[in-house]
Amino acid sequence: MWTIEQLEAVTKDLANLRLLVDLELAPRYPHFNGKPYPLGRCKEIRDAVFTLLQEKLHQSTEPGLAFICDRLNDGDTFQKVWGSLRDDYFQNAILVGEWYIDVSNDTVNPNKPRVEIVALAESGFSGISSFEQFVTIAEPYWEVKVYRNDICPALAPFMPLIFVADSGACWLGEANDDMLAVAVNSQFSASESILSVLPSPPHDAIEGWKSVLLRLKHNTFLHQQGNAIDFCKEYRENQQYKMTAFRDSAVMAYLSLPKGISI
Repeated sequence: MWTIEQLEAVTKDLANLRLLVDLELAPRYPHFNGKPYPLGRCKEIRDAVFTLLQEKLHQSTEPGLAFICDRLNDGDTFQKVWGSLRDDYFQNAILVGEWYIDVSNDTVNPNKPRVEIVALAESGFSGISSFEQFVTIAEPYWEVKVYRNDICPALAPFMPLIFVADSGACWLGEANDDMLAVAVNSQFSASESILSVLPSPPHDAIEGWKSVLLRLKHNTFLHQQGNAIDFCKEYRENQQYKMTAFRDSAVMAYLSLPKGISI
């Protein structure tokens, strides 16, 4: 464990890296949904600081970075993570051994310090283990209503959710690696579970996406009709959760869609 003095040094050096990152990212991402940088840019900031930290770790003489380097030399993990913070927010962070490091701590409340480091066990951070947990966080945090994916039911075992924001934006998800893993590792039972309780999307969303799909080249994942829960059962019976190529094809189909529509 780091001492208080070591924690202060690590925090200071990471805050300096964050300032360097801000100089690059602020002009590139001046706003997010009408809010000024850094609000909403948790992932972009975390990724940029992580990359810069990797570059500087073994060549820096700064004491805080040296303390991180010492932990890695002792075999501690050093990785990017995404998950839930007290089931209030989605969180992008960095783990160094048993330390939870948030280098984008001000992206929800800009009055908070840029960097926070706490023991992982005390952080309130955890991985997301179900779509129910994901929806519980997403609806208030993103200001959305979540529906079941009746629009592309053959894709729903991988991406069972339809989001409709207060602004009228509508999109499919969730396509990040962590939530795809929830679907696949559960043999699609996690997707089946959430599909069984979510309501169908509103009429405007269904009709809007139908119009989009008509303009796209035929793709089984996007255009095949049926019941989303039946597709979960079919993919499970065929053991398609084991097939990386099948998963990749689903992701490629998703990527061929527009990022969202307005309803």
